[in-house]
Amino acid sequence: MKSSASHSWEAVYFCSYRLDAAWSESNIEGRWRSFTYDELIARDKVNLDIFWLRDESLEDSANLPNPDVLALEIVEDLKAALAQFESIEEELPADG
Repeated sequence: MKSSASHSWEAVYFCSYRLDAAWSESNIEGRWRSFTYDELIARDKVNLDIFWLRDESLEDSANLPNPDVLALEIVEDLKAALAQFESIEEELPADG
């Protein structure tokens, strides 16, 4: 990867991402805050069950393709993604 292109991407990404939006004692309106296990358990009606994260497309596991077919599909997808990244890299300006 070209470092100048990487730097440009990082500048755009981090300028658009507000790091100051994190919660802190001085920024109590911040969006993101971590909680300890004890803080979560102390809350009323706490439920740490993450069943709702289940991938519905995998619920019928009896009809999944054989592992070798899945592996081949994954390899093909990764090769296609790599080819796309290589194409993008070729279009980026070279370091000067």
